[in-house]
Amino acid sequence: MERALDYIERHLTEAPTTEEVARAAGVTEEQLRTALLLIAGMTPSRYIRERRLSAAASDLMAGASVTEVAFRYGYGSVEGFSRAFRSWCGTLPSDVARLGSHMRSPLHIAIDVKGGHLMEYRIVEKGEFRLAGVAARVPMQFEGENPAIAELARSITEVQRAEMHRLMDTEPRRVVNASWNPDTNFQEEAGELTHLIGVPTTARAAREGLALVEVPALTWAVFPNDGPHPETMQQTTARIYAEWLAEVPYELDGFRMLSFSDVRDDGTAYSEIWVPVRRKA
Repeated sequence: MERALDYIERHLTEAPTTEEVARAAGVTEEQLRTALLLIAGMTPSRYIRERRLSAAASDLMAGASVTEVAFRYGYGSVEGFSRAFRSWCGTLPSDVARLGSHMRSPLHIAIDVKGGHLMEYRIVEKGEFRLAGVAARVPMQFEGENPAIAELARSITEVQRAEMHRLMDTEPRRVVNASWNPDTNFQEEAGELTHLIGVPTTARAAREGLALVEVPALTWAVFPNDGPHPETMQQTTARIYAEWLAEVPYELDGFRMLSFSDVRDDGTAYSEIWVPVRRKA
């Protein structure tokens, strides 16, 4: 991820494509999209666009002319640059020098990718099993608590909870969250996905109106983490996509992710993230 961000910064005047950035970083386009969505909450193309406009704003504040900046960043005309700039921040580029430090930039992203320390993980070979629980289509949401998922959790009855605990008979022996079948392949904050709150089981039938979802035999990379909740788990998830997948001989395989958290009274939690993987060809 550090290589990707560095490449973007060195090529801001050239409008690099997602394909070019991914190739320079040695990752797939999907890995790059997923990592930036988790870390910055936006797609690579949007991040590149906003970084270019932010850099253009800095140049304008430093005294460069609108015409000079427009052509430096590859816009075909001053008018086209002015429209894009105003759409981005609500200010005409010709007004930037006057506003100076009082100009309000819409780009508020703090990205800190630090290598140098290994992620703890284990590889688990697991046969087919099922997830038994409550499921619903919910809006895609990258940050904060998803109200639709919170409502899904509140909908679980005591009878359904008891049935889940009766069925739970295989690892990880916890109530888990699972998401799959997104409208946008997890690449933008739009559309819906299917979210399930339930338990892993080998049973082939469930009562009390619980959904039963088949999970095929897969290889899983399991990432334990412990710390403030949910920040530690979110940071671990971001590092899986931003760092780990780029450095190991594995790639994503099928079912998106399972996770659980054992939250303590002090606001910390022990969590595990289960990601299906296969060896790269």
